[in-house]
Order: sequence, then structure tokens, then C-alpha cells
Amino acid sequence: MNSLYDEFRIAVHSVWNRRWLALAVAWGICILGWLVIAMIPNKYESKAQIQVRTQSILSDQVGITPQDQRRNIQQLEQTLISSENLAKVVRGTDLGASVATDQELAGKVESLRTNIEVKAEQDDFFAISAKLPSGKLARDVVQKLIDVAEEDNIAGDRKTTSQTLRFLDAQIEGRQKELADAEAKRVAYETQNLGLLPGVGSVSQRMEASRAELSQIDSQLIQARSALAALNGQLAGTPATLNTPSAGGGSPSALGQAQGELASMRARGFTDSHPDVVAIRNQIANLRAQGGGGAGAGGYRTPNPAYSSLQSMRAEREASVTALQARKSALQSDMAQLAAKQTAEPGVAAEYQRINRDYEVLKAQYDKLVTERDQIRLRGQVETQTDAVQFRVVNEPSLSNVPAAPNRPLLLAAVLIAGIGAGVGAAFALGQLQTSFPTAAKLERASGLPVIGSISQMLGSEERAQRKQKMKLFFGASGGLVCVFALLLVAEFVQRGLTA
Repeated sequence: MNSLYDEFRIAVHSVWNRRWLALAVAWGICILGWLVIAMIPNKYESKAQIQVRTQSILSDQVGITPQDQRRNIQQLEQTLISSENLAKVVRGTDLGASVATDQELAGKVESLRTNIEVKAEQDDFFAISAKLPSGKLARDVVQKLIDVAEEDNIAGDRKTTSQTLRFLDAQIEGRQKELADAEAKRVAYETQNLGLLPGVGSVSQRMEASRAELSQIDSQLIQARSALAALNGQLAGTPATLNTPSAGGGSPSALGQAQGELASMRARGFTDSHPDVVAIRNQIANLRAQGGGGAGAGGYRTPNPAYSSLQSMRAEREASVTALQARKSALQSDMAQLAAKQTAEPGVAAEYQRINRDYEVLKAQYDKLVTERDQIRLRGQVETQTDAVQFRVVNEPSLSNVPAAPNRPLLLAAVLIAGIGAGVGAAFALGQLQTSFPTAAKLERASGLPVIGSISQMLGSEERAQRKQKMKLFFGASGGLVCVFALLLVAEFVQRGLTA
């Protein structure tokens, strides 16, 4: 503990012996620092708060989601201090009075961007602040920035919507021409390859239909031929004429009528074992027995009506068989032609599918563009005509006569403390570089030899007077440094009062 105390005493003694050096360094650093602070221009800050509110009554109905509205607000925040908007602010305030060239305008814009801050405070609240050399200029800049943002929201949305609609109209017109060309190409290909394309009336379907019809015709032909053969058999067993006696011998009309009924039954397909056929045959036999067993010398022959009826039926059956055979030949010929065409059908179908696919793609793109154009037009009308995004100035731009930067009182005090600290440090460092020993104990530790004693410095009256005079000068110079600091503070506050 005593060692630390001795070291502290030695350090204080070293600084005190070199107090003039410490005072000179403090004065130099303070004067230099205060001059630098005096050269820093004042910046006055103006603040304003705005609210960007979105309407959602109609917005939700036309597809403007809350995410889209939030995106619009974020876009406003990002573009509020864009180069274009800041250029409008420069031209609309006193900043543009000294602008003559585009380079000067660009420099003003970049300088203004570094001194403007836009900060989102809540969901739809924004704080705008500007720090400029004049309080009035800062307020005008903030007010102009709010006006530009509101104008961009009204006119910018309309401009963006108009540009988007023009682009979509051009795209729709181009797609419409391509769609018309594709449709004409598809119709021409269908006309050129009629009957080879898939769908109703294609080669495959026609082949299937021809096969089914040919199968039906074969079945019908078999039935017709069977019926014709049966009819020929019946016709072979039916006499062409009937023997009619001249007088007596039973009733020739009854015999002829019975034979006609028998022929009719056979024509209907009745067999000889059929009960009706057996009965009519017995009747014919009885009638013939009553007539004497045949035609006498005085009898005559008459045409058999059953035979004539069977001949007429045979003619119809033969005509039906002939027609079925002709239809079968025609179908076979058509199927042979379709089989020849069927070899070219896959390539034609593939090309048709490609043409149709291109047409469907163009049509889908065209329909999508038309839908998007209608939606954007409606959204633009909702956003511009119903004020979907509304500006409301919550706090008007403030006018401050107190500089926001720099904080001169704090900087002046910091320079004073830094100067005093630098002076003390310089005196202490110089004391460490010299080889003198302030106390006998330090000399004994440094040399390793015992120190017998030490002799104090004796001052005369004249030397004491000189020392007192120097002390007065030292304290006067130190007080002068503090007085200069106080005068600077007073001047700063007086200047602020005069500005206010």
C-alpha cells in the first residue's frame, strides 16, 4: 500500500515539476480543437410524421391483398428519397437557386440524400427528418418531400398502370395475330387431311364401322341364302299347274284351295310333320279319291296360285341376296382403300396434334393476358379513383432554431478535458524519460546501494518571491483556459438565443 502511495506521489511530483509543459500542451490542444469546432457548420433538423393508410373495402374484391398493400407502402418508403424525387425537392426549394448544371444538381441530390432520413415507426406511420444549415430550409425540404410523395402516389400509380396496360395491349395484339395464324393453319391442315385425322370420321373409326357392318352383312347374307334355299326346295315340290276335271268327281275348287293352303304353309316354313300340314295333306288325298284319282280325258289344267306366290317370293329373296353381296363387295373395296390410307395416319395425326398443341398454348397465353389486363385496369381504377392509398400528415414539419448538430457545448467540454489530459500525460511521459530520482528510496532501489540521507532545497526570500510570481502566472493561465471555455459556452448560447 505504501509502495502504491509513493508511486502516486512520485507521479504527481513529476507532473507538477513540469506543470508549464502540461499547461502549454493543454492550451495548444484546446485552441486547436475549439477552432475546429467553430468551423463545423450548424445543422438544423426538421421532423414530420405521416400516415399512409390503405383502403380495403373494394381492394379485397378486386384481388388487392393486404400483402400487395404492404408492398406498396414499402415501395413508397424505398423510393421516397430516390434521385428523381430529390431532384424535384432541390428544384422546388432554395437549394435549386444556385444550381446551373446537371453536375451541380447531382451533387445537391447526393448531399441532400445523406441529410434526409425516412424511418418506418409502425405499420403505416413514417417519420421524415432533414438536417440542413437552415431551419427554414430543412422545414421546406421536408414539406416538399411530402408533397412529392403524395403526387407520386396519385400520378405515379396512374402512370404505372397506364404503362402496364399499354404493354399488355401490345402483347395481346401480337398474341392475337399469332393465334389467328395458328387457327388458319389448323383449319387448312384439317381440310387437307380430311378423314385421316383422329376423332369422329377418322380412318380408324371408319375401319371399325366397316368391319362391324361387314359382319352384319355376312350374317344377313347367310340368313338370306338359307331362306332362298328353303324357298327353292318348296318351289321344287309345288306343281306349276293343277288338274281340273270337266264334270263330277268332287269339287275341283276345294281341291285347288286345299293345295294352295298346303303351298302357303310350306312357304311359311311348316314341315311335313306339322299337324296343320298333315291335316291338309289328308284332305287333299280325300278330295283326289272322290274325284276318281286324277284327271279324266275330259279334264283340263289350271295355273297353281301357290307356285306363282313362291316364284314371287323367290325373286324377292334373290334380289335381297344380290343386294347384300353388292354391299359386301363395296365394303371390302372401301376397307382396302382405308387400309392403304391407314399407313399415313400416324404421321398426319402427330402433326395435327403438334399444330393443335401450339394453338392451345397460344390461346391459353392470350386468355391469360386478357384476364390480367382486365384485372390491372380494374385495380388501377380502384387505387386511383377510390384513394386506395391515402396520405395524412400527423405532425407538420417542425421549424427549429436550435442546431441539431453539432452539439457544441459537449464538444467544447470534451476538447477541454482532452487538452488537460494531454498536458498531464505529456508532463508525466517526459518525467519518465529523464534519469532523476525524486526520492531517496527510489535512488536506493535503482542503485542497490544504501542511501545515507537527503538534503532539502533551501530557498531565499528572493527565490520565494519568484516562485510565488510564477505560481500566480500558472494559476492565471490555468484560469484563463477555463475562462475561454466559459466564454465560448456563453457565446454559443447567446447565438442560439439571437437565432431564436
